[in-house]
Amino acid sequence: MTTKYIFCTGGVVSSVGKGVTAASVGRILRSRGVKVSIQKLDPYLNVDPGTMSPYQHGEVFVLDDGSETDLDLGHYERFIDENLGQASNVTSGQVYAEVIAKERRGDYLGGTIQVIPQVTNEMKRRIGLVGRKSGAEVVIVEVGGTVGDIEGLPFLEAIRQMRVDVGRENTVYIHVTLLPYISSTGEIKTKPTQHSVRELRGIGIQPDIIVARSDYPVDESVRAKIALFCDVEKRAVISLVTTPIIYEVPLILEEASLGDYLVERLGLNAHPPQLDSWRAVVEDIRRPKPPVRVGLVGKYVELHDAYLSVREALHHAGLPHGASVEIEWIDSETLERHGGESLEGLDGIVVPGGFGYRGIEGKIVAARFARENRVPYLGLCLGMQVMVIELARHAVGSEEPNSTEFDIKTAYPVIDLMADQRDISEMGGTMRLGLYPCQLMPGTRAAAAYEGFVQPDAAGRMIIQERHRHRWEVNNAYRDLLTSAGMVFSGMSPDGRLVEIGELADHPFMVGSQFHPEFKSRPTRPHPMFQAFVRATLDYQASRRAVPEVVTAEVNASDET
Repeated sequence: MTTKYIFCTGGVVSSVGKGVTAASVGRILRSRGVKVSIQKLDPYLNVDPGTMSPYQHGEVFVLDDGSETDLDLGHYERFIDENLGQASNVTSGQVYAEVIAKERRGDYLGGTIQVIPQVTNEMKRRIGLVGRKSGAEVVIVEVGGTVGDIEGLPFLEAIRQMRVDVGRENTVYIHVTLLPYISSTGEIKTKPTQHSVRELRGIGIQPDIIVARSDYPVDESVRAKIALFCDVEKRAVISLVTTPIIYEVPLILEEASLGDYLVERLGLNAHPPQLDSWRAVVEDIRRPKPPVRVGLVGKYVELHDAYLSVREALHHAGLPHGASVEIEWIDSETLERHGGESLEGLDGIVVPGGFGYRGIEGKIVAARFARENRVPYLGLCLGMQVMVIELARHAVGSEEPNSTEFDIKTAYPVIDLMADQRDISEMGGTMRLGLYPCQLMPGTRAAAAYEGFVQPDAAGRMIIQERHRHRWEVNNAYRDLLTSAGMVFSGMSPDGRLVEIGELADHPFMVGSQFHPEFKSRPTRPHPMFQAFVRATLDYQASRRAVPEVVTAEVNASDET
């Protein structure tokens, strides 16, 4: 079977929505029974985004195999509901490192190493690898950046060559552009799209489909103009108007007949689309629901993409409970300066993962507030660690307990480097990364959360598999101290060496996981840890509302007396 390819490029501006568009194309093809996989080509010279600041790149999304990847892979997995692998994220850094390594070994037999053909051949090899590894009929390839970026030119040349290599009938080029709106004249302008397509054609790629992004409705005359000046069939000019619900994009593209066009253009053997369950999710999201207020405490809260998967997992988890999760973005450094005032009135608190000392004491303030006020708390990776630090400080009556990440000389290193992380010569790709097993302890909140989602193994153990990204762990030397203070280690590595989940026994819901459950949440399958947390926030909200009623009843009885 010849693998077919859909290449998505972007023009005019960055952040135009290529990732969501590529993911949505995957969803509408998958709804027709077509096996798909998706790949992101990133032009930067970093090997992966693992060592990049969230200010530079947003969140780092981790796959089952431990690959640290672009956040768009999170969109891909959430939309097509498939677990991707390392081959699905290629960077220029990976490509050049491989080419130079081959040259050093003498693989090129003394030849001159050039962008064409050595670099582009390596890029094409990696593009082809996705189809071979996944068995996908169609591989959707998103090229990062915008047309005209100098660093992206080798990738564009590689995908241009792919049409020659695999045939026109097996390739489709989709170009995603922005249609700016000029408020003074009330017009949507197509000229930037025309220039972007001209730039793309100058590289040798004629787009087959143009997805025109706009904040305003696009009328037929605009579509006709784009088709005429960009040499694309009018039915292949798809208007994609901004929607507040990203999961609606596949439905918008399907309504525009993009799915039918792709099936026809690529000669796919496909059945009619089955998007009823997806449509039900979108309708459920749109339906008004009672809100719960959840505070997300982090140091990058002005940059929501830094916590993209956490945000989406919270929204997913509200759906089965008929609740709308309203996120309050709380700066942990503000908590350091002003205490927990901004946490009052919340129905729940989430402390997500992260690295570095900045804002840590504010996250500890959040954990203390949740413990003392019995507010539902969900700690993710670092969020679990600050929960442990705070409990240890409470237990010993001192501010000394800490993580060696933040205080190497602390007298109580309750969080410490894992044994195999003590001698790290390279930062990139050397953490505990990817899928690892966790054994749930019966009778705990963690076990209750996963009930119905996991079946006992042959030995009767409840084993889950979750994605990790960390260097530091709970220090086993302090397990007794923490246990005596009320902590229950409700999830452990099967060999009992590593703490995976901790919770407070006398708290309605204060649970932390060393892993990142947000990476496995889907709109159609919310993660059980997040579902349990949202359920706890609803219970807490109901209990707070019941208190004034009791007081009122007591006052009325007193009046009658």
